[in-house]
Amino acid sequence: MNNWNEQRLSDHMPKRMKRPPTGAWILFIIAAGFMISGLINANLSFTRLYEGLFNMGNFVALAFPPDFANLQSIFSALVETFEIALVGTAFGVMLSLPIALLASSNTTPYAPVRTITRSIVSAMRTIPDLIWALIFVIAVGLGPLAGILTIVVDTIGFCARFFSERIEEIKKGPSQALQATGASNFGVISGAILPAGFPSFVGTSLFAFEKAIRSAVILGLVGAGGIGVELNTAMSLRMFDEALMIIILILIVVLTVEQISSRIRKKVI
Repeated sequence: MNNWNEQRLSDHMPKRMKRPPTGAWILFIIAAGFMISGLINANLSFTRLYEGLFNMGNFVALAFPPDFANLQSIFSALVETFEIALVGTAFGVMLSLPIALLASSNTTPYAPVRTITRSIVSAMRTIPDLIWALIFVIAVGLGPLAGILTIVVDTIGFCARFFSERIEEIKKGPSQALQATGASNFGVISGAILPAGFPSFVGTSLFAFEKAIRSAVILGLVGAGGIGVELNTAMSLRMFDEALMIIILILIVVLTVEQISSRIRKKVI
């Protein structure tokens, strides 16, 4: 009787963690070594942290009150940043959908096509957007076009991956029903796959736009247009009061876009 009770108790007890394999321990030791080396190379000390806080206090003191004297030109650059993000995201999303269809196993039966497409998307996602911006600045010159092309590539790397994952998660029932009626591949995609994945596509696209707004600000630091150029100039000339004004405007735009996209997602998803 006692053995039976012990067996029932053991069945309800959580399983003990298995001992990690040797490879996991090796990876943990390597990661710990890199972390310790990184802390050492960072020359971390309480003195530097204290001086950093003191310098930050000086920056805040010099930045207040924010200078709104050049608000008109700054606002124009901010609008340009918004346009870069919007245009780049729109074209990126439009290109992401067919690329995602090519990368999905249930819409592209040819393994080589899927492999090549996924490799291209991975490359777009792996290379940082600042590097893409530098490449496009060299290719097309300074200005918003380089920023738009960068956002397009960054959006494809972001959206195509999640679009593809959502397409592969769609249940096969509606697609098989359309195929049974003699529908073509295009008919199955447009009649079953795209409608089922539409809410997820919209949510992912909105997240991509929020991401693009923040990226477009940074791209200006390397000459890809937008408010980043003005911010870089203000910081380089130590015009901290104007820089604070730019930061406040960026914050307002980013928070507004996030609130609007959040409401749209709640209605669509």
